[in-house]
Amino acid sequence: MSRTAPAASGPTASIVVPCYNARATLAETLDSLTRQSLADLEIIVVDDGATDDSVEIAGAMAARDPRIRLVRQANRGLAGARNSGIHAARGRYIGFCDADDLWAPGKLAAHVAHLEADPLVGLSFSGSVLMDASGRLLRRSQQPRLSGISAAHVFKRNPVGNGSAAVMRRAALEALAWRPAQERERDWIFDETFRQSEDIECWLRLALTTDWQIEGIPGLLTRYRITPGGLSAATGRQYASWQRMVEKLTPLDPAFFARHLPAARAYQLRYLARRAVSDQQGPESRRLMRSALATSLRPLAEEPLKTLTTGAAALLIDHPLGQRLHRAATRPA
Repeated sequence: MSRTAPAASGPTASIVVPCYNARATLAETLDSLTRQSLADLEIIVVDDGATDDSVEIAGAMAARDPRIRLVRQANRGLAGARNSGIHAARGRYIGFCDADDLWAPGKLAAHVAHLEADPLVGLSFSGSVLMDASGRLLRRSQQPRLSGISAAHVFKRNPVGNGSAAVMRRAALEALAWRPAQERERDWIFDETFRQSEDIECWLRLALTTDWQIEGIPGLLTRYRITPGGLSAATGRQYASWQRMVEKLTPLDPAFFARHLPAARAYQLRYLARRAVSDQQGPESRRLMRSALATSLRPLAEEPLKTLTTGAAALLIDHPLGQRLHRAATRPA
């Protein structure tokens, strides 16, 4: 039985906000959450050992809005902050919003309605619009598949999209909970040994080991911040983390991974190539696209336009035409 904190007499929903040195964006994030149309909520800011004045910002906002709660801990990483937030949460439904992202005012209400309407859904998500580091909306969005989602879809394309898109049923989180031998404080739902890929590892584990369904709802209800240089400099670490996720989960269903791994690897390499293009890393984007196509042609067959567009962007990134196309794609909406 899980030792996750019970939801008795708590609010309808909890929103967990992991926070590490997010002073530049935290107030705007919390403001978007306090403005949710579903007001019966709590917002749990998890101070993950921040060294800036994020705690003071959260404390000042909590003094004005008692729905904001502050949990403090030594640095445990994003997965650890989410686990601590889940442990403190009292809501029947638990959502996640990183401290630099934003929620549309109706997001929480829409997800709660979705989860209450279909008791088989354990994870509800929506599409996201991308914004730049300054918060300006870009002409880019994540508009994923919303229904009929299998473990293979999660593995290859991760329709949830980002860590600020999901709202989950408490029972689904409890189905994922375990307590490592070294843990003395609370259960793990997200694997704290991962510093990257911790979200897709969790979603894929949910799909492989439980009967809970993953389903999306229409609308771009999350504003997801893209920080230049945030990924391409760590492409190797990102890919290594993804590979470690594969190694960890393969024993759960070896036949599944044998069947889907080549295509999933190609999709992951294409994703990294696209992010490298966004960060204007020409040689890296081309290397990743070559590796993707050499691994599997399934992305080309299943999503020819996106695959060819990514390849062309990688090839033309140093050409004036490619630079104009990139500027057009990232121009504020």
